[in-house]
Amino acid sequence: MKSTTLSAEQRVKLETALGHTFADKQWLDRALTHSSTGGGKASNYERLEFLGDRVLGLCVAELLFSTYSTATEGELSVRLNQLVSADSCASVSDDLGLHQFIRTGSDVKKLTGKRMQNVRADVVESLIAAIYLDAGLEAARSFILKHWEKRAKSSANGRRDAKTELQEWSHAKFGRTPHYRVDDRSGPDHEPQFTVTVEIEGVEPETGIERSKRAAEQVAATKLLEREGIWQKPEQEG
Repeated sequence: MKSTTLSAEQRVKLETALGHTFADKQWLDRALTHSSTGGGKASNYERLEFLGDRVLGLCVAELLFSTYSTATEGELSVRLNQLVSADSCASVSDDLGLHQFIRTGSDVKKLTGKRMQNVRADVVESLIAAIYLDAGLEAARSFILKHWEKRAKSSANGRRDAKTELQEWSHAKFGRTPHYRVDDRSGPDHEPQFTVTVEIEGVEPETGIERSKRAAEQVAATKLLEREGIWQKPEQEG
């Protein structure tokens, strides 16, 4: 089992990347500790993840509300769901290089691999909670704005709900309604992963994988819309 405590050198490196020096170092160590280390619920990040998800949602919702003053509730919801998704959180994790610091048991490997996206996303939410508990909402908001403001203003996040878009296109072109099928549900209850396939008769299906059934449906619908040229696939940021 890896130590759940960062070295002094690691701590300085990570706090520099985060832009926050922790007064109570236990929050930082706990936010980086996966349950597979076997240390018990009081020493891993699961409870912090729960809190961080809510703090992230509040701050991003506030950001969107002030940035898009004429947007409807539906548009704001679409933007919010995309910005707090596992994909977005994992992207922030990768920007910060968090895979270097996450503490796991020997059975959890390849933290930079696609299959471990949820772990990287969860740690970002846990760190948000850790910053919040260590220094309050303003410190957490500052971290979130630093890493989400540019993403919030990206045109790719202004798309309509993918399932709605796909349904309207399918009805107009084929007179049919898309069908969504859950192919697999894996992982523990606190960290599930759903695999969903969307099918339209006469069209090649697409599959999405996410932390909830609805989110996986959205991913599958998005992939089909992009493949068929209904939506332009966003360019990768450099």
